[in-house]
Amino acid sequence: MTVTTSDRPIEAQSRAKRLKALTNAVHEGVDRSIMSASSFASIERYKRFLAIQYLFHRDVAALYADPRLQAAFPDLVQRCRLPLVIADMADLGVSAPEGTAPAFVAGEPHDMGSALGWLYVAEGSNMGAAVLRKEAQKLGLTDDVGARHLAPAPEGPAPHWRAFTAALDAVALSEDEEKRAKEGALEAFARVQAHVDARLD
Repeated sequence: MTVTTSDRPIEAQSRAKRLKALTNAVHEGVDRSIMSASSFASIERYKRFLAIQYLFHRDVAALYADPRLQAAFPDLVQRCRLPLVIADMADLGVSAPEGTAPAFVAGEPHDMGSALGWLYVAEGSNMGAAVLRKEAQKLGLTDDVGARHLAPAPEGPAPHWRAFTAALDAVALSEDEEKRAKEGALEAFARVQAHVDARLD
């Protein structure tokens, strides 16, 4: 059976929409895990959530410094949220957690397909951040203290996301690279889920 979204076969959708359809179930699972752990019930719970954010954004930080990816996404450097997460951790006295080695290492060659899948997940989390930002504000956190990484882009989350997906859809990939983009997106969500499972209960 052919999966369809918006009344069009998934194969005819843009790359961003294909990745959304492919990852919808695992994305919802990650969201449920984070919210069911009462991550915004207290500052202490939020600190654990912040540690997960640190680990995932550390996983992908090297991609934002990749010259080939920067050529495809001109504003990629500015999109990296790891420095904001680190600043939020400093605000709240959260030490960098120990964890597995980052998924990507700076200076090493990155497969374009896989990298695009991981970037899709990292950048997509900006859209969900609007809801989390409101929860953080209930704890007294702001865009300047403790919740910088949840703040929207100056132009707004929707235009910020549309600019990313337009660039994502414009990258030419081989059939094998396209497959690895799908695999990369699923791997990225699995990585987030692993961080959640290890640090939230």
